[in-house]
Amino acid sequence: MRRSVAARWTPWLRKALVPPADPGRIRLRFASRGVLGIALAVAVCGLLGHGVAGMATGGLAALLALFTVTDPTVRGQAVTVALLPVVGLPALTAAVLLRGDPVAAGVVFVAIGGLGVYARRWGPRGHTLGAFAFMCYFVAQFARPTTGMLPSLCGDVLVSVAVAAAVRFGLWCYERRFPLPVPPAPPTGGTGLRRITTRQALQVTAGCLFALPVGHLLSEERWYWAVGATWWIFVNVTSRGETAVRAFRRVLGTCAGALLGVVLTLPLHGEPVPSAVVAAVATFGIFYTAQTSYTWMMLSVTVLAQTLYGLVGLLDGGLLVLRVAETLVGAAGAWLAVLLVLPVTTHAFNDAWIRRAVRCVHACTTEAAARLAGDPDADPAPRVAELEALLAQVRKTVAPLVHPLYPGRARRQRARRVLVLLDECAREVRALVSVAADPEASHDARLAAACWRVEAAVEALTAPAAGPSPDTGGREPAADGALAHLHGVERALVALAEPLRASASAAASVPARA
Repeated sequence: MRRSVAARWTPWLRKALVPPADPGRIRLRFASRGVLGIALAVAVCGLLGHGVAGMATGGLAALLALFTVTDPTVRGQAVTVALLPVVGLPALTAAVLLRGDPVAAGVVFVAIGGLGVYARRWGPRGHTLGAFAFMCYFVAQFARPTTGMLPSLCGDVLVSVAVAAAVRFGLWCYERRFPLPVPPAPPTGGTGLRRITTRQALQVTAGCLFALPVGHLLSEERWYWAVGATWWIFVNVTSRGETAVRAFRRVLGTCAGALLGVVLTLPLHGEPVPSAVVAAVATFGIFYTAQTSYTWMMLSVTVLAQTLYGLVGLLDGGLLVLRVAETLVGAAGAWLAVLLVLPVTTHAFNDAWIRRAVRCVHACTTEAAARLAGDPDADPAPRVAELEALLAQVRKTVAPLVHPLYPGRARRQRARRVLVLLDECAREVRALVSVAADPEASHDARLAAACWRVEAAVEALTAPAAGPSPDTGGREPAADGALAHLHGVERALVALAEPLRASASAAASVPARA
């Protein structure tokens, strides 16, 4: 038993604690630019004579302008940043004007949250604008401004977005040299309630409606923490399994951050200089870990929030406990929503992403074989980049099934087997593309036959009713590297048939399991 528990948790802990590679130092650039832009925005707001509320509002606006804008082109990013005040200022105004009416303020907050998620159907820009509107409303609950402060706060938003834009597009626009990878479009087709963004908007609304009154019962002043926790759990997730894992990681990161606050932020007693240093480090952590570990990102967010409360003299042990309690309420709202309101099964998205990855494997091998056959227009490199993006999505959607807390041992083992075999396909494809890049590589008629067998294996895996696995026995070993890699892809695809069929059968027999 001890060995099985260790075997279950060791890979998860290694992934959680060991930072992954940072090709091109993109995450380092992203985090460093984020700290620089936010620091400049806060400094400008301070030089304008605005208080803590104004600097906090400006800092958040700059953070969102540098963090959430993910359009694939620099031009698209600039347009999105220019549109941020268009949605942010009305939300900020509504929050300030409704501060005296907690019921109306809560209902409008939930409505903005639902509309913000619904806007994701318009891609990265819709997601960014929805998040900016939601967080402008959120920061007004934290800053607790009066109506008379509204013009100043609106000015802080405009100034901070302008400063962030100057840093992002003028001072340090590394995207011109290192374009952002374009994530594959999710399988969100359909209309009405069959569309994922519509379902998620309803789920978020339901979850926030649960978190709102319970959060009020815990605290009349900090209830917005619970609503915010519910909303952010739904970012970048699709199925109920992904949402449940993300909620778990948010709670874990918040608890760890609160414990760290006991030994780090509480002893500072709001001293400006050390608090500013801790805030800068926490901000760096938010940006640097966002793409790799939601738990570490939430730890950084919690430390940053605690530092800000320390600067205004409100931080104590009770506030740390309340922060954790409100996060638990938000996580509970998200869990209930994905379980009870139009649930999207984990298996449905797993199957869609795996099929796309398998077809991309075939496209990669076809392009590489054509290149080897002398076709000058064949270029497998873009296909390989697409395959890497698809595999990242597969790992993300399968994560709930391979999590150590997932109760289904057999299904967890099948999911891990699928990931191993897909990674093997990717390794063979990358090696095949390297061979195809050799200008001395010559045409070999056996490559076409090997590609046909890969295509047969793909068809067997992606057909609605998969037939028997292709037989690979009795073939002569490949004489050269290209054929060896093609046969490696074929073997991995054939081996995938068993765990995928078993997974489909299990999902059909227990449809609500994941």
